[in-house]
Amino acid sequence: MKRVFVTVGTTSFDELIERVTTPEATQALKARGYQHLVLQVGRGSILPDSDSCHELTLEVFRFKDSIAEDIKCADLVISHAGAGSCLETLGAGKPLLVVVNDQLMNNHQLELADQLYQDAHLLYCTPSTLIETLKMMDLSVLSPFLPGKPKNFADFLDKALGVQ
Repeated sequence: MKRVFVTVGTTSFDELIERVTTPEATQALKARGYQHLVLQVGRGSILPDSDSCHELTLEVFRFKDSIAEDIKCADLVISHAGAGSCLETLGAGKPLLVVVNDQLMNNHQLELADQLYQDAHLLYCTPSTLIETLKMMDLSVLSPFLPGKPKNFADFLDKALGVQ
């Protein structure tokens, strides 16, 4: 059963939850073969019930100690543009569609999403373009996000401080 996991992190992003549960969005996901939708709604005021998405099986929760298992079980992750959520998903090797909250002022999230998009690690959109993106997205263009090499930084730091 193909699964989509949607996360808003520890914040609220009602517009994302509202858009991804519309009949148009769920139909677009079903047309791509997805059958199960898991929503992590955070502090948001929208808490869809299990009958609200007729096209897909729906599971909803606010918070868990860890969403790592939800990410691991997902065939697609749709996330807010928080750095932690993005890096955890990319680190798990999962296809990622980031939805940037364009209502935030001084939106640093757009910069992160755009850079990772330019590097072909994820796709991104805004809530107003989510449905069109779901219909048109091509996940095959994404390239793996390679883990960092902390030893290189440690070696540089040791050399810079004269420890080495």
